[in-house]
Amino acid sequence: MSAFGQGLGSSDMLRDRVAIVTGSSRGIGAAIARALGAHGATVIVNYLQNHDAAQHVVEVVEALGGRAEAYAADVTNPQAVHTMITEVTERFGPVNLLVNNALQNYTFDPLTRSTAWTIPWEDYQNQFNSSVGGAYNLCHAVLPAMRTTGDGRIINLVTDLIERPSIPYHDYTTAKTALLGFSRNLASELGPFGITVNCIAPGLVYPTDSSQATTDEQRDDLEAATPLRRLATPEDVAGSVLFFASNWSSFITGACLFVDGGLVMK
Repeated sequence: MSAFGQGLGSSDMLRDRVAIVTGSSRGIGAAIARALGAHGATVIVNYLQNHDAAQHVVEVVEALGGRAEAYAADVTNPQAVHTMITEVTERFGPVNLLVNNALQNYTFDPLTRSTAWTIPWEDYQNQFNSSVGGAYNLCHAVLPAMRTTGDGRIINLVTDLIERPSIPYHDYTTAKTALLGFSRNLASELGPFGITVNCIAPGLVYPTDSSQATTDEQRDDLEAATPLRRLATPEDVAGSVLFFASNWSSFITGACLFVDGGLVMK
């Protein structure tokens, strides 16, 4: 069971939120879905292919006293996103909390990464389509209702590599930097409608599928360089999402919160 069910306990602080968490059948997204559900939100567990994993997240949310439903949709497909939002709205009401977490399969492995002189432009395009294109499609679909109700929270997942590219994952980091710019432009225009847009920038999160290829030595070196002397967990990221989703952050927009144990200090 999630730490948010055992340690923090459930609450209803998000009871008025209908949330979509993209890419939430596993890893960071699953932890976010569990945390939101444990605190009262109705959670749509979006996934691409793994229905069983998504359904397990739904079952955990329900065990924590929340309400959730799994929904398959490719976030890079505008029609699939539109259909998902329409059906979710008809069933649960307008979506007023969006967490853009979905990520095209990526492996954080310094030994096999593409270098600046070998990486094809297609790799950049693929990451843009996933990170920025996916967020655009979801935002475009939920904004009409958010503008009408004068209420909404959009939270986009980036990376602390945008500030400190200690390992140059060129395509991934460039796309996430663009997502930050996209988010801040949205924050500027949507503020008058009562909609906040913020980013969360985790360090290396372990364990996840993307971080499995890192070696013990690599993780040890990163922990030694981190003031809190450990790597981020999915639950660490979920806690930050809870903050931006709640009324505690109602006067914060256009922010980027680094969740990396102090590795990046500004």
